[in-house]
Amino acid sequence: MRTALLLGATGLTGRNCLNFLLEDKDYEKVIALCRRPIQQNGQELTHEKLEQHVVNFDALESHSDLFKVDDVFCCLGTTIKKAGSKDAFRKVDLEYPLAAAKCAAANNCQQFLVISAPESSEKSPFFYGRVKGEMEALVSKQAFAGTYIFRPSLLIGEREDGGRLGEGLAIKVLTGAPWLMVGALKKLKPIKAKDVARAMIIVAKTQPEGHRTFSSGRIQAIADAGDMRLPGDEK
Repeated sequence: MRTALLLGATGLTGRNCLNFLLEDKDYEKVIALCRRPIQQNGQELTHEKLEQHVVNFDALESHSDLFKVDDVFCCLGTTIKKAGSKDAFRKVDLEYPLAAAKCAAANNCQQFLVISAPESSEKSPFFYGRVKGEMEALVSKQAFAGTYIFRPSLLIGEREDGGRLGEGLAIKVLTGAPWLMVGALKKLKPIKAKDVARAMIIVAKTQPEGHRTFSSGRIQAIADAGDMRLPGDEK
C-alpha cells in the first residue's frame, strides 16, 4: 500500500489526479495541500483516504512533516495573466515546486512527479519556457529514486475558472484539424488532462527509477495502453 501527497488538487490536472488516487486500491492515503478546501458539488470534499491541509505555499518548509509519503505529485501551474506578474508566475511554477521537492527529498520520499510544459529549457528565449526549464533542472538535482517530468501539450478539460480564451481557441482549431498533427506539429496535439493524470499514476506505480522526461505523445501512449513499458522510453 502506497501513500501520496498532491499539490495543485484544485487545478485541471490535479483534480483528475486526486480522483484517480482516491479510487486506486494501491494507495491507502492521499494528502492534498491546497490554498483552500477542495470543493465538490458546492461542499467540501471528504473521503476516507483523503487528508486535506490548507497551507501557506510561501512557507511549505513549515509543513515538511506532511511529505513523509512514497510519491509526490506536483500539478501546480498558472499563467502570467492569472498570477498578475512575472514574479508571481515564477513563484507558482518554479519556487513552489522546488520547495515541495526539497521537503520531499528531506523526508526520503522515493518519487517526485511534476508537470512542466513542451519546449521547456533553461535557454529558452521565452520567459514561460525558461522558467519551466529552470524548474526542471532544479527539481532534478534533488535526491529521489525517481524524478519524472511530464510535458503535456494544450490540456483539454473543464477548468474551474472557465478556461483560458486563447488556449480554448487553439484547442478548437487543433482538434478540428487532425490532419495538421503530423511531423513537427504532432507535439502540439491537445491532450486530455484526465489522460495526463492517469499517465502520472501509471508511471508512479511502475516505478522505473532514475530521471525521465515524458513528452505529450508519450504521455498519451502510456494513458492509452495503461502501461509505461512500451518501446521508445524516454530517458
